[in-house]
Amino acid sequence: MKKKVVTIAKRKTTIASGVITDGEGKVFINKKSLSSYQDRLFRLIAEEPLVIASDLAGKYNIDITVRGGGTVSRAQAIRSVIAKSLSRKEKSLKKRFMEYDRSLLVDDKRQTEAQKPYRSAARALKQTSYR
Repeated sequence: MKKKVVTIAKRKTTIASGVITDGEGKVFINKKSLSSYQDRLFRLIAEEPLVIASDLAGKYNIDITVRGGGTVSRAQAIRSVIAKSLSRKEKSLKKRFMEYDRSLLVDDKRQTEAQKPYRSAARALKQTSYR
């Protein structure tokens, strides 16, 4: 029986969860292959951990479900799920990921600030005139 590992990552309002199993190195995002995505920047961001892991990533299939957020936020959450799940399967990858970029394994908890009443933005005030 194939052993599954479930991993969750968050970035802004995006939540990504992934299931990693033994396989041929395929990555699916919302039941769609990663290589079929047209946005080149999206693919480059999402594939970073696969490039760093190189041959070790070819031993596992990763099925990712993503919801919420924008394009770059989704790509960063996917990237984090891939790195976390691979490092849980292959302990030697954790050090490699941390040396490359800590944000691969550690979620970014920053959120956008809420807009305040009677203001045009979160911190912007109405311009005052003294004459």
